Amino acid sequence: MTLESSIQPTAPEPRTAAPLPQPPLAGGAVPLLGHGWKLVRDPLGFLSRLRAHGDVVRLTLGPKTVYAVTTPELTGAVALSPDYKIGGPLWESLEGLLGKEGVATANGPTHRRQRRTIQPAFRLDAIPAYGPVMEEEAHALTTRWRPGETVDCTSESFRIAVRIAARCLLRGGFMDERAERLCLALATVFRGMYRRMVIPAGPLYRLPLPGNRAFDRALADLHLLVDEIIAERRASGETPDDLLTALLAAKDGNGEPIGEQEIHDQVVAILTPGSETVASTVMWLLQVLAAHPEQAEKVSAEVESVTGGRPVAFGDVRRLTHTNNVVVEAMRLRPAVWILTRRAVVDTELGGFRIPAGADIVYSPYAIQRDPESYERNLEFDPDRWLPERAKSVPRHAMSPFSTGNRKCPSDHFSMAQLTLITATVARTWRLEQVAGSNDTTRVGITLRPHRLLLRPVPR
Repeated sequence: MTLESSIQPTAPEPRTAAPLPQPPLAGGAVPLLGHGWKLVRDPLGFLSRLRAHGDVVRLTLGPKTVYAVTTPELTGAVALSPDYKIGGPLWESLEGLLGKEGVATANGPTHRRQRRTIQPAFRLDAIPAYGPVMEEEAHALTTRWRPGETVDCTSESFRIAVRIAARCLLRGGFMDERAERLCLALATVFRGMYRRMVIPAGPLYRLPLPGNRAFDRALADLHLLVDEIIAERRASGETPDDLLTALLAAKDGNGEPIGEQEIHDQVVAILTPGSETVASTVMWLLQVLAAHPEQAEKVSAEVESVTGGRPVAFGDVRRLTHTNNVVVEAMRLRPAVWILTRRAVVDTELGGFRIPAGADIVYSPYAIQRDPESYERNLEFDPDRWLPERAKSVPRHAMSPFSTGNRKCPSDHFSMAQLTLITATVARTWRLEQVAGSNDTTRVGITLRPHRLLLRPVPR
């Protein structure tokens, strides 16, 4: 053995991976409130400008740091990854309304079990059974209106959204009076919840100020309304084939009946977020028909060609392709759900940056769906961008009005059917014009809607 051969090579020193950097901090924070001030004053503009600062940026809301994601690819990664769960400022603010045991706010095995309970009501083959109700409500909406009279689109949109949800999913005979209560309460509750999300000043919201008292009254009335619905069904002894019957018969993971609180929270989740988001979208669709008369004419002509002059029916929806594209484009530019949050469950990486366990992630479908890097003429209302030959150029996750992954809204097909049917029925019956006092600028709360949309129907 030679001296040279007896010398063992020295093992290389293990190379330690460089720690991932923090995302850059967005500018414009103010003392105490951080970026919460901008999210109150101009939330849509602020979020839409964040992509210029990076794919992931840090924000401060009071003492809290959150991470904003600004690209379609990364919002899809957050929605699809098991490293993130439902959580963060949005869901904390919504727990006062939705509770902690409903499908909207639950996580893990509980959420999967709840999805299995409610999913049959929204299967594609179940939706045609709701067609007659959707038809009745769409035609009732247009026949309530009188030529030249002013239509308050906020109350009308909530009324039709609540009535369709209640009649299809809860089968109650209580829609009119309770729908009015729900409309009034939701407007107050969702406005107050947005403030609580972006300015986390808990003790201040417990002071007996007029706004706080109005919020508390509205929230209490919502929960009382749900208790009335459940008690009324139980007292009736009826078991119609609907979602409420499924909830009352549902079992937990141990095979025991689910608790009263979970039943309550599930009914709240059926009635309130669904009604709020559908109603907000109906308002924007009515605004589109008034602001873009050329699109209203195209919808009316399509309906005429499909129906031959008879009333629009649920069975016509699949053939109303341009009308469907109008609905999709309205949801692109004015998504009802414009901000979402998640919470990291482990230390993880996102876009090359470190995201610590427990950190909150925020992203905006509004900003993503208006991104000029994803859409040509991004601010233009153009339903034809959803024609098959053009839609394929839209990046994945750049359009997701019903979210994606295991948190995708289970009622997406149900919602699209009613929105297309309502749009077709209105456009075929009336021309719409805005009147003095109407304000169709965007009002920001937990959802987006016009401030006060007032329209005058003119017969076709």
